[in-house]
Amino acid sequence: MTDTKRAAVIGCGDISSIHFAALATMPDVDLVAACDPDAGRLAAAEATNGVTGFSDHRQLLHDIRPDVVHIATPHHTHAQIAIDALDADVNVILEKPLAHSREAGQRLVDASEESSARIAICLQNRYNAPVQAAHELLASGALGDVLGASGAVFWHRDADYYRDRPWRGRWATGGGGLLMNQAIHTIDLLQWLVGEVTEVRGGAATRALGDTIEVEDTADLLMRHVNGVRSTFFATLSNAVNSPVSIDITTEKATLSLRGELTVTYADGRVETVPERELAPGARAYWGVSHELLIRDFYEQLGHDGSFWIDPREAQKSLNIIQDVYDQAYPHRLAAGANSSETA
Repeated sequence: MTDTKRAAVIGCGDISSIHFAALATMPDVDLVAACDPDAGRLAAAEATNGVTGFSDHRQLLHDIRPDVVHIATPHHTHAQIAIDALDADVNVILEKPLAHSREAGQRLVDASEESSARIAICLQNRYNAPVQAAHELLASGALGDVLGASGAVFWHRDADYYRDRPWRGRWATGGGGLLMNQAIHTIDLLQWLVGEVTEVRGGAATRALGDTIEVEDTADLLMRHVNGVRSTFFATLSNAVNSPVSIDITTEKATLSLRGELTVTYADGRVETVPERELAPGARAYWGVSHELLIRDFYEQLGHDGSFWIDPREAQKSLNIIQDVYDQAYPHRLAAGANSSETA
């Protein structure tokens, strides 16, 4: 990238701090605007970043015409805001998930493939150094065939987490709970590392936070991948702490274990490790370290042909896995049309 790009951030809640911080390190990007319907959050973003503030994203798109918008809003608004930006020929970096429902996700996939603007979905853990190393090893064929895999997320969220942002605990606005908001990254990594998922059997329930939320805080999945390999996954928000996410992959010649760093244990006894990059001071460990890498990569790719490699169709894979679990765990929602298309 040789020319300066003009950026705006839509949504000034918790995760927006990652985007503001990344943009501040990029000399070829000017942050020109921020948007949030909450007056307090917007005023704080204006004061901290010295930008023009808007309460409505459509007004921002019309008045500012940025080159890129970063969307960090509640899940049920993702698809429509991104579509509005693409329709205005503005490039998009969108926080996960792709959308709050299967149908909204498909609308965004269709819009992205009809637009000349580019869009990235923040499944940034694919940029983690140990994950990249694991993907390269598996893709090389040096470890032989994958025999099976498993993943686990043992994290902690309490009632205050949901009271602070009530949209997180509701089907209509969050689109789900644990799977959509926390475990989606690990599900994405399992399908990216092992192979696309062709069949999902799963369950979801509210075990610890039933007096606060209507969505799930615990889930289990059994996934069949295109190569016939089976993976298992368990996640909960009822743990006492946020334990390291784990992924284990067994191949013919080695076992790969991702727990922060990558440990490769070969059948002949050799052990290799790949460490993760260090977190920035004050960063939350469960957010990972790779948002900035994805953001920088996206800006560097602007002007090139083709879509960004983590585009809506790619992000749709993890969304559909999760929606398949919801269809099985909550059939009454499916029968009632709870996944029907909704606009923001």
